[in-house]
Parts: sequence; C-alpha cells; structure tokens
Amino acid sequence: MLKDDYDIDIIGRQEYAPQEKGEISLSTTGTYTQRGGARFIAYKEYDQDDPKLARTAVLKVEPGKVTMMRAGSTTRLILEEGRRHLCLYDTGYGPLTVGVFTSELHDALKQKGGSLRIKYTLDIDSNLSSKNEIHVKVRPRKASRLSDL
Repeated sequence: MLKDDYDIDIIGRQEYAPQEKGEISLSTTGTYTQRGGARFIAYKEYDQDDPKLARTAVLKVEPGKVTMMRAGSTTRLILEEGRRHLCLYDTGYGPLTVGVFTSELHDALKQKGGSLRIKYTLDIDSNLSSKNEIHVKVRPRKASRLSDL
C-alpha cells in the first residue's frame, strides 16, 4: 500500500509533427523515497475509460538517469542524458521496442522533494516518432507535515 504523503505534479508534452502537439497534466499524491543512491517517485495512474482501474507508476531517479516503469506492464523507459536506449513500451495491445534518446535531464530533487525536467525523443525503427518533454514536481503534503507535530 502506498503511503500518499507527497503531492506530485506532472506535465507531459508531445510533438508528433510540427502541427500535432499534445499536453497532459496530472496532479496526484504518492510517495517519494530514497534507497541506496536512487530516489523513487511512485504514484497511481488511473485508466481514462475505467477510473476504478489504476496502475502504480514509478520513476527511479539515479545520477544522470531516470527509469520510468509501470506495475503490471512491460514498459520500462530508460532516460539517460546524451544516450539512446532501446526500451520496451506496452501499448496495451502488446509490447513495442522503441528508441529513446534523452537530450536534457535536469534533476533538482532534494531530501524533501524538488523537480525533474527531461527532454527526449522516441523513435520506431530509427524513424522519429515524437519529441517529448516531462516536468515533475514533488513536495510533502501539508496534511502529512501537520500530523508529524
């Protein structure tokens, strides 16, 4: 069970073609923990068609590298600045191998939260599929801080 003691705000932007852009934003609660040299941001993602269905999404943040994972899914995107990785992405109809190249990774996470900004591209068979940007802000929930008194 996740102890939802952090507020997490995520903005994701995608550009598929010069005239085709999309943006999603999510404000939720989740956990922010540190184990070894890595920090973990975990939160629930709810299905748009069935809001009762949820999967836990995890961002594992290490120096210069972020791994995006979803529980119960083969999706595992490795975002490492200046490098391209071949990764599995679960489309819902089966896994797809995509190339992920990270051009920028700004990690401003501290002990009690902070922010993360990543710019990356996705390619399929070495053909550009989309340009992407993700911004994540993590901060302790006010209610949890009051209960610590």
